[in-house]
Amino acid sequence: MTVYIDPPNWPGHGRMWSHMVSDTSYQELHDFAARIGAPPRAFDRDHYDVPSERYADAVAAGAVEVGSKELVRRLKEAGLRRPKHRPVGRAADGPAAD
Repeated sequence: MTVYIDPPNWPGHGRMWSHMVSDTSYQELHDFAARIGAPPRAFDRDHYDVPSERYADAVAAGAVEVGSKELVRRLKEAGLRRPKHRPVGRAADGPAAD
């Protein structure tokens, strides 16, 4: 049970962003995100977008720093990857309540 975060290398909306994922479940990820104050709207299919100014908060709360390729690898190995071209739902990804 680990939450991972990559460096804030992703530009958007005038900020730099990180991605935060779980290697166990979406519920673990949602619980962790709530503990660090990430809003539900920051969840995007299989990860949370975390602004660079909140990166240190996530790491201090226990998120493990990894590179972007490693983050995606762990997400895929956990079976939690939801690519944009694949629909989200029971048939494609298991229970939607995750």
